[in-house]
Amino acid sequence: MAEHIHGGSIVGEVLAAHGVSCLYNLCGGHISPILHGAKMHGLKVVDVRDEATAAFAADAASRMTGIPGVCAVTAGPGVTNTVTAVKNAQEAQQPIIILGGATATVLRGRGSLQDIDQLSLMKPITKWAARCNKVGDLVPMLEKAFAVATEGVPGPVFLEIPVDVLYPKEIVEEWYIKESGVGKMKGIVGKAAQLAMKGYLQHQFHMPHLPILGWPQFELPFDLGVGRQLDQVKSALEKAEKPVLVIGNQAMVNLTPDRAEELASAVRKLGVPTFLGGASRGLLGRFSDIQFRHQRSAALKEADVVIVAGFPFDFRLGYGLKINKNANLVSINLDPVALKKNRKPTIAIQAHPGRFLVQLAERSGTPQRWDGWFRTLQGREESRDAEILASARPDSTLIDPIHLFLRIEDKLAEDSVLIVDGGDFVATGSYIVRPRGPLSWLDPGVFGTLGVGGGFAVGASSVRPSAEVWLFYGDGSCAYSIAEFDTFVRSGFAPIAVIGTDASWQQIARDQIKILGDAVGTELRRTDYHIVAEGYGGKGILVTDSSQIDSALDEAKRLSAEGVPVCINVHLASSDFREGSLSI
Repeated sequence: MAEHIHGGSIVGEVLAAHGVSCLYNLCGGHISPILHGAKMHGLKVVDVRDEATAAFAADAASRMTGIPGVCAVTAGPGVTNTVTAVKNAQEAQQPIIILGGATATVLRGRGSLQDIDQLSLMKPITKWAARCNKVGDLVPMLEKAFAVATEGVPGPVFLEIPVDVLYPKEIVEEWYIKESGVGKMKGIVGKAAQLAMKGYLQHQFHMPHLPILGWPQFELPFDLGVGRQLDQVKSALEKAEKPVLVIGNQAMVNLTPDRAEELASAVRKLGVPTFLGGASRGLLGRFSDIQFRHQRSAALKEADVVIVAGFPFDFRLGYGLKINKNANLVSINLDPVALKKNRKPTIAIQAHPGRFLVQLAERSGTPQRWDGWFRTLQGREESRDAEILASARPDSTLIDPIHLFLRIEDKLAEDSVLIVDGGDFVATGSYIVRPRGPLSWLDPGVFGTLGVGGGFAVGASSVRPSAEVWLFYGDGSCAYSIAEFDTFVRSGFAPIAVIGTDASWQQIARDQIKILGDAVGTELRRTDYHIVAEGYGGKGILVTDSSQIDSALDEAKRLSAEGVPVCINVHLASSDFREGSLSI
């Protein structure tokens, strides 16, 4: 390590060495040296308006680069504000590192500003939560944070770093003397206290790192038995008449863009009818003759071989009950619990799903075409697409959401990144808009978290600055993070936010009214969100008539290309497209 002016410089050097290009933060006195150190070592420091945004941005950066995203937040409420975002990353199995400020080590538990037991709070929602107590611990503990976040089942890590580990020794010494009153003490007692203080400082700044016992190990024997299992799956596919491949979030974790393309090539080589979920959406591009987007449940009920790669048997797969009970079921998952939870597979493979599929493709020859099965699936696909197209109402009063998304689909650039944050409106869009490539679709994942939008847009814009970033908001969810338009402007980011305004928490309201006969708690206003965005320095566009859609989208794309963030506030007509879609 080079000479450093403070602990924050050490942090910055380690982050840069691991390929981290951006540090997301909301400033605080406890963490200022981290921000300074990151900047010193070439990282872009992106300061946001809510600590949750910083953690969501780190999550997005992790998903899109394959490198753990990092955020730094101040002590106490700075840390507690990240809890939902950290839990979301845990559920989505995304490797992120949260650096939390803390009071000085000598003041812990004595009632100093924002001093709480942060480790007890963060341990249940992270893979590892630890405290760095001296400068000599910074490098090895940061190295361990990167290792733990990415190995085994990936996930978030929390590292607490007290102020007296981050600031220069001279400054810390001044603080110690001032806070302790040692400088005013006289006589032998005073000298003894001063010597004790100097000894403590020597320990803090010059004590070498000692091994810390009890750190968890998550090493996974990826190749243990995999060769035999590759042959088993290869044989199952060779005998299959109606195979289906389902790929989920976990297949994409820790994948760089190059590795994602490698996985896409492998899936194409396998040639199995494929359904993509979560972060895997876009893996096969906008159009693919082996990818299907509709009628997944029907396909799973009929399939004789089903390969589920990185997708748990949770509510999205009917807890495994949507899969033909007689199918030869292959489950590939890093998590030994998720591997078999709710449904016992025929072949259970504990490995990285993406890596396994690449190895499987390497062993496979020319794929069978399963022509009859493909014709069946393609017929259903075309029928559902025709139903959606026929249900569009371009001449409705206000804006029909299906018609809107059909127009957006035609306008999206090939380098687009698509972010969804909401319920009914964005779920409608997911039936229509098609991600153009791998690592270009960001949704919260299985936790179903509202409020990811602003942070995901910050993360996406920072790590892929040339891309056209689209953020689809419900009018309920947009209020969580619309203030990040201020961050967009200050940071030079230019996403296009499309807010579907129907003055309702519609995904809840539709079934609540039907079941209970009451809309209580679900009603909103047709708020001028476009004006709110302009107040933060962006450009707002209001769309209330279908004739305005194309010009609004074209204007938004032009402004975004010029570096201006845009908010399109679309007043929606009522829609029953997703009736009965309440998830609980």
